[in-house]
Amino acid sequence: MVSPSHLRIGVLTNLYPTASCRAQGTFIEQQVVGLRNAGATVEVLHLDRQAKGVLVYRYVGSQLLALVESFSPDLVHVMYGGVLADRATCARLAVPTVVSFCGSDLLGDKPNGWSRRIMGQFGVFASQRAALRADGIIVKSDALRDALNPAVDRNKVWTISNGIDPTRFCPLDKTRCQQLLDWGPSRLHVLFANGKDNRIKRIQLAEAAIQFLQSAGVPVDFHVMTGVPHDQVPIYLNAADALLLTSVQEGSPNIVKEALACDRPVVSVDVGDVRQRLEPIDGCYVAEPTPEALAGALRKVFLGNGRVNGHTRMRSLSLTAVSRDLMHVYGEVLARFQRNVVSRESAAHVV
Repeated sequence: MVSPSHLRIGVLTNLYPTASCRAQGTFIEQQVVGLRNAGATVEVLHLDRQAKGVLVYRYVGSQLLALVESFSPDLVHVMYGGVLADRATCARLAVPTVVSFCGSDLLGDKPNGWSRRIMGQFGVFASQRAALRADGIIVKSDALRDALNPAVDRNKVWTISNGIDPTRFCPLDKTRCQQLLDWGPSRLHVLFANGKDNRIKRIQLAEAAIQFLQSAGVPVDFHVMTGVPHDQVPIYLNAADALLLTSVQEGSPNIVKEALACDRPVVSVDVGDVRQRLEPIDGCYVAEPTPEALAGALRKVFLGNGRVNGHTRMRSLSLTAVSRDLMHVYGEVLARFQRNVVSRESAAHVV
């Protein structure tokens, strides 16, 4: 097995922070940081789907082959599924390919209109084809593992959530953070991550829960966080009294883990791996997807002590811990790939 200090990883992704969109793909950037901190040499090939559209997929194979030739990686890790992973696993590489599936690439995009649904269904189809070809597969939650085609060999599938940086996401002084954001005191500040244009997040459900609270006399302010640079997110989380998540589908939402690492209460519907994260922590709540149920959970937060014991529990999901798990997967994939190469060569000699 190649030691981490000698491992060379080629990363292919269509989500990565850029100068014009620093909030895009920060979870992938953090994973790359973790791998580099673990001793691996990582080269990132970012095909900017958001800025350049679907045409970026036309030359995935040739660009990936050029990366392999110039960088000589031990393996290629495709960090997102869909058409990107489908094209990548079609390329005839001399090294193994690992694919990470993150959420909508296996679950589709049903809530966002008919055109997005069609595109999402095609993306899922492409993901399933890529999963059959990939040498290794990483899913972010067991729900994504279950979404894989039954024909996919489960022996090559690992469930590894995205890691977080506990030195960045940690408890800070709430009053100071509220002052930095100009949020008033003596209010219940509820934070909602991501923009209003994504119906997967169901912001209307969140707003209805807030209105229910307001009608009950709770002094609550609702803050929608979108496009915030990743290094500023801890300020928003520490200023908030609760993070509210109402998504209809998720893989393993990093914002929940980041909030817990800041010791902030989380109220969420049962989605992705959120129940697994919240159930062991007093002061966090998984609620039914109704305004009344979500408002009831938020009211419990309002009447509670304001902090939860999340930071200690999130250490198992630190960038260091997750990178260690990834290194183990890489070692397993490389060993299996080498055995298959030897087996094919032996068979060829017999013929």
